[in-house]
Amino acid sequence: MLYLRSANYDDIEKEWLFQRSIPADENSFINDYPAISREDFGSALETMIAQSRGEKLPDGYVPQTVYYLWEDDNIVGTFHFRHYLCQSLIEGSGHIGYYIAPEYRGRGCASQGLKMLIEEVKDSIQEDEIYLRVDRDNPASLKVMLNNGGYIHHKDDTKLYVRIGK
Repeated sequence: MLYLRSANYDDIEKEWLFQRSIPADENSFINDYPAISREDFGSALETMIAQSRGEKLPDGYVPQTVYYLWEDDNIVGTFHFRHYLCQSLIEGSGHIGYYIAPEYRGRGCASQGLKMLIEEVKDSIQEDEIYLRVDRDNPASLKVMLNNGGYIHHKDDTKLYVRIGK
């Protein structure tokens, strides 16, 4: 059974192992902590949790909550929810970014995880639609967004900008 849980200290060991396994940049999902040591992950987790409360934000950043997608006792993915949009997010990556571990892809985990996250956060989003972005050469992720009611709002040479109604 799949479920979402925000980053927390109780799950630090599994969160660390998962986080360090994510490439630095895969399909435009940016991981700030690739190959991070266990020692350093404690302060990284502290920062992640603080940023969900609007604290320790770099200039130009908005509050973001990191959720891990679990299947039973294993983390299979991560979803990043940005609480509101600044201009760079409106024109860029939007409200939500996500990553699913390769061994769990093609099983519907991303579609289910995105559906759960939308249900969790939709009332807190100020806009009428949820903004997402996907690389043009990532049809699997586009399908996830379309499966959740998304449509292509506009596109450029490398990206598709998707909107999902609340």
